[in-house]
Amino acid sequence: MKEKGFTTQLVHAERLQSPEHGAIHQATNQSVLFHYQNAQDLVDVFQGKSQAYAYARQSTPSTNSIQNILASLEQAHDALVFATGMAALTTTMLTLLKARDHVLISRYVFGNTNSFAETLTQLGIELDFIDVTDIDDVRGKVKSNTRIVFTETIANPVTQVADITEISKICNEFNLLFIVDNTMTPSYLFNAKAHGAHLIITSLTKYFGGHGNALGGAVIDTGLFDWCLFPNIYPAYQSAQVKNWGLTQIKKKGLRDIGASISSESIHHLSVGSETLALRMDRSCSNAMKLAEFLEQHPKVKKVYYPGLESHPQHLLAKNMFKYFGAIMSFDLSEALEPLDFINKLNVMLCSTHLGDNRSLVIPVAPTIYHEMGLERRQSMGISETMIRLSVGIEDIDDLISDLSQALG
Repeated sequence: MKEKGFTTQLVHAERLQSPEHGAIHQATNQSVLFHYQNAQDLVDVFQGKSQAYAYARQSTPSTNSIQNILASLEQAHDALVFATGMAALTTTMLTLLKARDHVLISRYVFGNTNSFAETLTQLGIELDFIDVTDIDDVRGKVKSNTRIVFTETIANPVTQVADITEISKICNEFNLLFIVDNTMTPSYLFNAKAHGAHLIITSLTKYFGGHGNALGGAVIDTGLFDWCLFPNIYPAYQSAQVKNWGLTQIKKKGLRDIGASISSESIHHLSVGSETLALRMDRSCSNAMKLAEFLEQHPKVKKVYYPGLESHPQHLLAKNMFKYFGAIMSFDLSEALEPLDFINKLNVMLCSTHLGDNRSLVIPVAPTIYHEMGLERRQSMGISETMIRLSVGIEDIDDLISDLSQALG
């Protein structure tokens, strides 16, 4: 049978998991505890011999439903969902790393991720920032105690594009776990497994849900990594199949022990929102391309950062990897314009720190989301003091161009 299209799969994903009473959506399960008539059945859950439920902090019918959807979309082995994207990232790192381990992380990672990287160093974990656009730099920083390489697909806000395929080759050569954050390029735009990612981290809050009404995150195991090669798996979690070792440890240590659990209500909002993921991405990415071209030609804009432009240093790489070039861009205003005054003149675009929403959102980068980094670190990432980040939504393109035009004028 011919494989169904992306949107067809998503629209019917919950229904095909057979919710009760012929419902097309999974019921929002509000039970914290689960009762067993036979005590041995509960014992089997605790010992990993059963996939049933013990306590809602680790899993519920609602979490299983959306995890099945995510694993299917990524053609992956399995998935776990968390309260937020940052919860997915932090719990994955904290549960898989030990003191004196070494991590390679993109020097262009988002501000919150950069802040967490500093936390890792306080816990005795060694860390080097790498230029993920330069394969020689990645290879040159691998050490004997390197355990993980982490990068985003498209960096936020300067839009540097990581060479995922080549980095994955290095990881496979040295038996390193390769973790890719694909929040900017969800599965509709980018097949992370096909390019060698071992674990996928994503914020479901952004494009997956898309409506700004629910927080969520996920870690997805593509099935490409041999967990026998990872030295930090606890003996207690090596009893099941090898392919389950990684997510089992993240689930036990990250959800059970740390407790970054997502609510059933949030799962419902995210699942319903995801049904239009492809439709929204088609529109947002199309709008972004047109806005990038408009801004690049405007005399009051010094530079535009968007992978869809031929002037972007990784344009060809992005063209080969992604279905579209994403819906995030940044630009530097000329000295004649003050960033905050420019933003205050916008009528359609909203001043907000969020991204991946149906609405177009704009924010001054340096004094807000990258303020804590300081001037020197911002400059090392290519962030200017006048940079504006734009998350492009699904509004009519003529209205967006008109809004930018009047604010620039």
